[in-house]
Amino acid sequence: MPRLNTDTREEVKTVALRLFSTRGFEQTSLREIAEELGITKAALYYHFASKHDLLSALITPLVEDLQAFFAGAEARARTDQRGVLEDYFDMCARHRQVFAGLLRDVQVLSELDLVATMIHWRSRLDAMLVGDDPVDRVRAVVALGGLQDCVILFPGDAATAAIRTHAIDAALRALTPHPSV
Repeated sequence: MPRLNTDTREEVKTVALRLFSTRGFEQTSLREIAEELGITKAALYYHFASKHDLLSALITPLVEDLQAFFAGAEARARTDQRGVLEDYFDMCARHRQVFAGLLRDVQVLSELDLVATMIHWRSRLDAMLVGDDPVDRVRAVVALGGLQDCVILFPGDAATAAIRTHAIDAALRALTPHPSV
């Protein structure tokens, strides 16, 4: 069958992302990716020297998106929490497959030295939204974790669109201090 797309590197990334997100990084071989694309493993190696190089290429857009998100969110985190949460939800949705793949193979985060980076990003966002008080930070962890979970647990663009407002409303409620019961 003739190939429709001549950008093999992008095709490899698309197929690898789908397979990594459904099977996991460790459970997906480069041979399987090449076979699905109808190319040789050597052709795949022409574009990516290793499976880790391929994974890095898949994670780079997430890292760049996170950096852009922080640049825009920093100044308005306390004055426009809804806007920041909407942007965060949308960013997570754009990278749903990457998050799903990383959740399937958490050890990959360690192999790529991303654990400390991911924790730093989340802690930074927690502090931006609510400050440094530990009780307030708990609320931020629940809010942000809930948004990420919604993106993963309700896959698909239609499902994501249907739950977006509800998820963001729930995250805002989690961020709001309540009197002790």
